[in-house]
Amino acid sequence: MEITNSIVIPAYNEETRLGATLARTLGYFADRQEFPVELLVVDDGSTDDTVGLIETWQERSQYVRLLKHDKNMGKGWAVRTGMLAAAGEYVLFMDADGSTDIAEIEKLVAALDDGADIAIGSRDIVGSDIQKHQPMAREAVGKLFNRVVQFLAVPGIGDTQCGFKLFRKSVVAPLFNRQTVRGWAFDVEILFLAQKLQFKIAEVPVQWADFPGSKVRPLRDALQTVWEVARLRLVHRSLAHGSASYSSDYRSDSKKL
Repeated sequence: MEITNSIVIPAYNEETRLGATLARTLGYFADRQEFPVELLVVDDGSTDDTVGLIETWQERSQYVRLLKHDKNMGKGWAVRTGMLAAAGEYVLFMDADGSTDIAEIEKLVAALDDGADIAIGSRDIVGSDIQKHQPMAREAVGKLFNRVVQFLAVPGIGDTQCGFKLFRKSVVAPLFNRQTVRGWAFDVEILFLAQKLQFKIAEVPVQWADFPGSKVRPLRDALQTVWEVARLRLVHRSLAHGSASYSSDYRSDSKKL
């Protein structure tokens, strides 16, 4: 079976939230008759029954595939594992809680159809629709974090942390093979690399809702993430701006969702 589209979902202790996300995602593609699509669910060393849940869904559907880390490596590394294993021409990663509904992928696909290499969901630009806000303290930390990140690494991108990003398959390897960050700052690193390699990034407004159960510890994780972001220029200092290796021949025609 030729896979045309891939959905990557990182999961760590998500037995209470993941099932609903898988049901909505599979239902969306089934209703649109857009198979074949693969759902790569990457268990990041869960200690609850997340693996059992994924295995149950894998038995129900030929489109669900389980990838496993033996120990917890961090969200960024789980996403990397899934992205590099993906076979689809378009590859989306989304959060296990389904904060951004899978139907919003249509907006991202439209951006790729218009010539973007990467389309990222955003809660911070005109047209975005936040149905349920995060707790006030967490939202304030997030806004401050985004300003710091823009200054340090990715100017011009308002929301780096929304867990809903779509990539052309042809840009996945150049980006995720270079990834070094295992934790929450991986989004920033990928976008930093994308700007360096002169891939076209479209920031797309999406509908989003906060779901309880987040593993993020706002202040502690924000400080750790800022430190990781600050190191990016040093870590990737040998990467020439707009590397010629990927500047002209990385694009490929893709079957649309």
